[in-house]
Amino acid sequence: QVQLVESGGGLAQPGGSLRLSCAASGFTFKSYAMSWARQAPGKGLEWVSGIYSDGSDTYYADSVKGRFTISRDNAKNTVYLQMNSLKPEDTALYYCAKADSSWYGSYDYWGQGTQVTVSS
Repeated sequence: QVQLVESGGGLAQPGGSLRLSCAASGFTFKSYAMSWARQAPGKGLEWVSGIYSDGSDTYYADSVKGRFTISRDNAKNTVYLQMNSLKPEDTALYYCAKADSSWYGSYDYWGQGTQVTVSS
């Protein structure tokens, strides 16, 4: 069955960095786009970043553009989110999600999330 397991979250200081990983299994990873989304306490879900199946296209929310970088290693069935220059407003539960195609469309599977807290 499809599994998405996020890791790498934790506590970071403002201006610091974290790298999130999402290990995928149960499907042909290289055939599907992947995305990261987040949900802060009391707020709705925000799409953060996405990447095509072959890595040829990426997108970023305006709130993270220039600070976050998404990448994937299709040999390792893993998608990453490098987060630099973290701000307190980046505090949220971060989820990875599998698209149902090679590009950004609907999302059919989600991980359990990894908590990121940015605080001094």
